[in-house]
This record gives sequence, C-alpha cells and structure tokens, in this order.
Amino acid sequence: MARDELLFAAGKDYRSANDPEVIEVRQEILNMDPGGTVFADVIRRSFDQLYDGRNTGRYSTEQLYKTEKSHFGTLLEINLQRALDIPSGNTLDFLIAGHEVDCKFSFTSQWMLPIESFDEIVLVVTANDSKSLWSAGLVRVTEENRRKSSNRDRKTSLNARGRDDICWLYSDAPIQPNALLKLPKETVDSILAQSGGTTRLCALFRSAQNTRLTNNIIATVAQQLDYMKRVRSNGGARDILRTEGFVILSGDYTEHQRFAFGLGATVPQKHELVSVRVAPVRSADGTVRWRLADADEKLTEAAPDFNDKENPPSAAPRSEEA
Repeated sequence: MARDELLFAAGKDYRSANDPEVIEVRQEILNMDPGGTVFADVIRRSFDQLYDGRNTGRYSTEQLYKTEKSHFGTLLEINLQRALDIPSGNTLDFLIAGHEVDCKFSFTSQWMLPIESFDEIVLVVTANDSKSLWSAGLVRVTEENRRKSSNRDRKTSLNARGRDDICWLYSDAPIQPNALLKLPKETVDSILAQSGGTTRLCALFRSAQNTRLTNNIIATVAQQLDYMKRVRSNGGARDILRTEGFVILSGDYTEHQRFAFGLGATVPQKHELVSVRVAPVRSADGTVRWRLADADEKLTEAAPDFNDKENPPSAAPRSEEA
C-alpha cells in the first residue's frame, strides 16, 4: 500500500509504529547502530564541538548563545550522516531504506517541523548533557498528530498525540558523562579560576576523583594547545600529584585499566582519564601492592610510577586490604 493510501485508509487510527515505511527505516537504523553507541558518540562529540572548551572554557549549554544552541541540530545531522554513512535525501535530510527522512533535534522535545516534513518520516532526537541522557525516535507527521498553529517560518510541532505516536529507537540512553556538570558549580568555578593549565588540572584531579574525565574535559580545563602535556610526567599533573598519593589512569593503556579494575575503581575508557588516591599494602615477603585510600586517610608515601617498568604497580587483592 502506498504512503498516501495508507494515511487515507488509517485516518485518525494511524500510528507510526504500524507504518511499514517507518518499520523499514527503524530496522535499517538499528542494523547500522544496534546498541546506539554511534548515536551516543555523535551526540557527545556534537556537544563538545559546540562548547569548543579548549578555546572558550565552556562546558554547558547554559553558556551558549541562542544562535549556537539552534546550530546544534545541524551539527548533529552532519556528524550522524558521516558516522553512519547515510545518503542524503532528494527533498529531506536522509535517505534511509529507500525512504526520505528528515532529522530534527530539540533540547526540550519540541521539534520544529517545516511544511516539507508533513506526511513524511522524521527522526526526532533530544539530549540532556546534565543528565547524560539522550533519546531518538521516528514519527510520521500527519494532520492528526501535529499542531494546527505555526510560527512566522510556518513551522509547527507535534501535539500530545504526536509525541505519544513516536516510535522510539533509543529512550533515555546514556552518553559519556560531562564530569564538569557533575561537580558543584562553585567547585568548577574554583578550578577554572586557578592560574596555569597544570595547576587547573591538578585541582580537577583532586576534586573529581574516581570519575571518568574525557580528553575534552581535560582540554577545557587546561585551555592550552598541547593540553595532554599538562597531564604527563616530566613536570605535569602526574608528577605533582604522585607526591599526594594520586595516580592518573588512562583508558588508552591496558595496564592502567587493569590496575583500576583491580582497585575496584572506575575504569577509564578510551580517551579518558581517572584519578584515584592509593595507599600501599605490604605483604610478609615485602611485596608492595596498592589499594584505594580512604577519603580522609593521610598518606605518607608517593603513589606508584607506571614508568617504572621493572616494578610495575599492581592492585592488592581484596583479602589483603584488611
């Protein structure tokens, strides 16, 4: 049955979830990105591109201008199309499973729908960086599920029925967390007020212990071109914080991930860092292993050095911690 015939036959009983074309588009997207990991990465990347933290120090949508916020949808569309290798449509944004699909983003789930999207399939996306959540779904915009009113650009939005009609692909799925939004604002303000990239990063690692810190967060706090240099040994945060009992673990190194797992700490993923304070545990034969230090524990020994290849650090088994 053709699209127009389907809409006419279904009338007020139409539902996107029963629409054969919507079903085909849905299946194709799920085939391209079964777990939504590509979507999540694109959304994280789009937030970070818009913040441009390394150059601006920004890390929240509240710090963006209105025009910048309105640009997020275009940025997301471009990044998603590249990541999933989606062909461009003839009249709408995408061509998926042979069907024209428009792509719309809204921070508030109030997607603005142009006339050209009427009776067409729309991929609707929303995301909240503070909550580290995003959702994406499909809906065919019909006369029954859209508002009758429109703005000066003749755009309208879904009504209550339309929002209920969305066929969700991913609902409240997680994105890589924005660590600066998880800290109290006064703490972040204090960190960013420090003078010098290395000093700011040391303050971040002290304040955000056992927390996944993306490279973009590091760049935002350092605000310098070679921001990772401020982390590394040879005068960077690693050297400074070792004397305070901190190790800065990188998700780009298997031995760091293994050490974090052995500690029972948060394991950094690729392009992430996690800082933890550790205390030594000495066995009867003099072997030194490491455990997570208590929050108020005073440490008198420097943290292990992962550059010491002859004595690589290892985490203490749980039975040895007591």
